[in-house]
Amino acid sequence: MKKKLKEHIEKLIPLSDDEFTFVLSHFTFEKYKKNDFLIQEGENVNYCYYVLSGLLKLVFNDKNGKQHIVSFAMEDWWESDFSAYFLQTKSKMSLQCIEDTSVYSISHKNYQKLSTELPKMELFFLKKSYSGHIASQNRILSFLTSNAKERYDQLLKQHPVLFQRVPKSLLASYLGVSRETLSRFSL
Repeated sequence: MKKKLKEHIEKLIPLSDDEFTFVLSHFTFEKYKKNDFLIQEGENVNYCYYVLSGLLKLVFNDKNGKQHIVSFAMEDWWESDFSAYFLQTKSKMSLQCIEDTSVYSISHKNYQKLSTELPKMELFFLKKSYSGHIASQNRILSFLTSNAKERYDQLLKQHPVLFQRVPKSLLASYLGVSRETLSRFSL
């Protein structure tokens, strides 16, 4: 588990063994069962999560009770309600396990401390943020410029494993279509 986190970080920045020991001291290893919540809407968000194994969904429930999948997070991905995490406010979304999941969590306090005391980790987090912003903008542009079938094809091309691991109803919510429409695409 530790090795996986070190390898993940070292894709972007080098770390000595001592530096990694210091980094690891800021994280907590946690295991969750399928359907467990890591974050629930309306709660304070104190943690950001690095997924070691398993699969998560970030969900927004609108005023009519309709569930919208904002994102999925699988192995080697980071997830949280980032707005609530960084602004230290109540969550507008929930983060729930689709599968049994193992994560490393880092508190907001430890994130700040680690970024201050080891500047190369601040650079690492900044690079991860860039990647997340780019992915979010691409998702928004996809909704603005692509029809449902094109969004389905893009997701299938970029993350084919999701189609084996995620129920069709959740994929449909993520793509903004009905389950029936999604079933027609997959014929």
